[in-house]
Amino acid sequence: MGRSVATLDVVYRHRLGHGEDPRHGAMARGWSVQRALCATQREDGLELTLLVTPLEDEPHPAQQRLRPHAVRDAQVRQRPAAYAIALCDSAVLATEFSGKTGVPGQWGLPGGGIEPGEDPADTVVREAWEEAGQRLESPVLIDVQSDHWVGHAPNGVLEDFHAVRLIYAARCPDPGTAVVHDVGGTTSAARWVPLEDWHTVSWTRGARALLHRHLESCVSGLALDAHCRTDS
Repeated sequence: MGRSVATLDVVYRHRLGHGEDPRHGAMARGWSVQRALCATQREDGLELTLLVTPLEDEPHPAQQRLRPHAVRDAQVRQRPAAYAIALCDSAVLATEFSGKTGVPGQWGLPGGGIEPGEDPADTVVREAWEEAGQRLESPVLIDVQSDHWVGHAPNGVLEDFHAVRLIYAARCPDPGTAVVHDVGGTTSAARWVPLEDWHTVSWTRGARALLHRHLESCVSGLALDAHCRTDS
């Protein structure tokens, strides 16, 4: 759903197609996305609200990624998930991917799949506790990512996979040493990374891009006042 910057009126609604980026959906309807406003779990699925302005140029159809004929038997899967740039006054929370993922040893943001009926903001609170033993408060939606690819999942299944990631900013009011509670899952370790050293970490490409885009504004906008322990 798109709301106009000028009036906050709803100017379009549409169901996100498999593999479709929400920004492309807006462009095809003559709108440019300024930022994500909120995400709510409805009876018929996840509702994402975006703040939009009219496109200056004529809208054009979003290009669809062509898929080879050989992968037409791939399992179609769309996965909505929620992640957090979780901060205290001196560090950002990071989680290491385990061997059950396609990027073992790389680091990302705490988060994961949205459970049926679960509010996405509650997802990041739950996942931060399961993956790092930290309690977050008042997550605020700041971005949405969409990725689409065909390939083999870690379990060997060939998937036509569409990842829709809601990105939140959140503060940890009482940070402590990070500990993984969901042992044996997709997270092998967790740590607080000092803000001045965040760029030295082996982040996934998506996590690094999000931190480049949002970390500075998150730090300045969350009025952080909690003291972190950055030992892992």
